Amino acid sequence: MRGADLMAGRLATAGVTHAFGIPGGEVLALVDALERAGIRFRLARHENAAGFMAEGLWHATGALPVLVATLGPGVANAVNVIANAQQDRVPLVFVTGCVDEALAESYTHQVFDHQAVLRPLVKASFRVAPGTEALVVEKAVALARQGRPGPVHIDLPISVAEAPATKRRPVSLPAAQPSIPADLSQASVMIAAARRPLVIAGLDLVNQQGSAALDRFLTQTGAPLLTTYKAKGLVPESDQRVIGAVGLSPKADAIVRPLVDAADLIILAGYDPIEMRQGWRQPWPAYKRVIDIVAEPVQHGMHSASLLLAGDVEAILARLCEGLAPQPAWPDGTPAIVRSRFRAAFAAPSEWGPHAVFETMREVAPAGTVATADSGAHRILLSQMWNCDGARSLLQSTGLCTMGCALPLAIGAVLGSGKPALCFVGDAGLEMVLGELATLRDLALPVVIVVLVDESLGLIALKQKQMGLKRTGVDLGATDFAAVALAMGGHGVAIGDRDTLRREAKAAFGRRGFSLLACRIDAASYEGAF
Repeated sequence: MRGADLMAGRLATAGVTHAFGIPGGEVLALVDALERAGIRFRLARHENAAGFMAEGLWHATGALPVLVATLGPGVANAVNVIANAQQDRVPLVFVTGCVDEALAESYTHQVFDHQAVLRPLVKASFRVAPGTEALVVEKAVALARQGRPGPVHIDLPISVAEAPATKRRPVSLPAAQPSIPADLSQASVMIAAARRPLVIAGLDLVNQQGSAALDRFLTQTGAPLLTTYKAKGLVPESDQRVIGAVGLSPKADAIVRPLVDAADLIILAGYDPIEMRQGWRQPWPAYKRVIDIVAEPVQHGMHSASLLLAGDVEAILARLCEGLAPQPAWPDGTPAIVRSRFRAAFAAPSEWGPHAVFETMREVAPAGTVATADSGAHRILLSQMWNCDGARSLLQSTGLCTMGCALPLAIGAVLGSGKPALCFVGDAGLEMVLGELATLRDLALPVVIVVLVDESLGLIALKQKQMGLKRTGVDLGATDFAAVALAMGGHGVAIGDRDTLRREAKAAFGRRGFSLLACRIDAASYEGAF
């Protein structure tokens, strides 16, 4: 029994099923221990992608995401995905190998202070000492999941991982209990008095699996629903009560503005403003009646609230429904009018372009398909057009908005669900993670990759144009993505019309391996689209 075995055993007990990363000499004992404990170690081509694979698996199964990296460059490669886990509220456990403290005083090759680099990005950073292996894992797991989820770091010295260790009585930390404020009477009075209530739901409610409570709350209050991008699907978007997602599209935000202005009570149900852009700074006057229900209070300064309720958002919503009789709301029918305008604003034109790509893929993709979206112009338009039939069915980076996330997120989601996933990515984003096509090949996973090929950083080019700046640093050379897919062991095809896309997409969802559909579009199609 080695120190690494004690740690792996505790991770398995905590529900870990997979770990992702790239092994190095300093973590070989840990990788071996993970496999012995029944935790499958999956090789990625880059640590950043490995972290997103772990996140994708967590979204699909709820299994605690684990990323493993060797010292020095392995840790440095993962900094982006750790920052993403912090801002996108992912309970990622990051285990890194390190040299012993005494050795680090005289041996400097690849050595830097991992904890100093990571502390600003994690909820906690631990260095394992002999005899603390199981305790450190228990603390890390509890912190990662507690309140608003986030990343936790464990630095594991080589000598501790490889040395014989004594199995001690299992450590059992007290489990955090869902918290509900003792007095909800003020909130209940405000809700009962509202005649034009509006709910804005966000990431906290997704992480607390609050779909059922939200559905009941909307029914009993008569409130329409706006969501952040991450909260899409908490209530199926075909439901007439759902207006749509907001936060990044100025076009969408302008359409829903009359609804926000007319509301006599806004209920923020797990709304986390880290997803929102500058247009959502102080989006209502200070006198607006607002109930802010959050997992943990954050001094963000983004909006004002009349009443703050912190704790288990799902449980608080459920409690507020008790004794609340269904009541009529919005007698002027404003929500239905706004919903109709919202849908019309993002309807696909007849000509070929990104709208047609998204509309066609939504028609073809089987019900329940998990889609992922990379960062860029395509993500903003897709997030307005894509109807989600459940929570966590459109995965993306919304807090950090990092590029290169969509493909590894899809890999993790397929590993968890066993069903084909759909990945939307721009050409620049895909070129960042081309190596993960080899990961797809080796794992034989059915991922349908839709690449929007416009040979540019489309969103940045739009911003340059809006600012009157010279077009600089945004143009890409042409890559034959269909040929790349074939070379990497998949199926690839170039597409330029709806009929071809429909035919190839249907075939792709029936294929065992991965398919890459390279859709050539004009970047100008995004102008005025969102």
